[in-house]
Amino acid sequence: MEGKSRPDASADQALAAMDRLIALSLVGQHDIAQRLGLNVTDLTCLGHILGAAGNGRPLNAGDLAALANLTSGAVTGVLDRLERAGYARREPDPADRRRVRIVPDDSAAERVTAVYEPFYQGLSELFADYGTDEIAVLNDWFTRAAELMGERLEEIRRGGAD
Repeated sequence: MEGKSRPDASADQALAAMDRLIALSLVGQHDIAQRLGLNVTDLTCLGHILGAAGNGRPLNAGDLAALANLTSGAVTGVLDRLERAGYARREPDPADRRRVRIVPDDSAAERVTAVYEPFYQGLSELFADYGTDEIAVLNDWFTRAAELMGERLEEIRRGGAD
């Protein structure tokens, strides 16, 4: 595998490092959301809205509810708050007049990027320290761990886990 020599680590050490990263990420998301005048759920939804718009496929409320694991009623509240804060707006869906699309305000991506950019610059520099084979392994692990976490979350929500 290409890349620099890395110190040996056990699965337990990697899990402990992941736990530290997740804990810092949770606190960081809270702080970023506050800086943007949002709560964490609203920030998460805004991320989905910006991502969909960047892909040229604006979301509808049902899409957003599914992506964020929220009820339709909760999404209504999120959208109300995002509209008041000037981050997103509802627009009629030209393909189906019964539905609305959720689109970011013109300044939303710029406002969010201003807060996240220094962090993502640092991550880009960190990734530059790894070879393409190592990044492929990291990407595979993150992808599979996210799928596993999603499955586990669904089980917990169904009441199947203690």
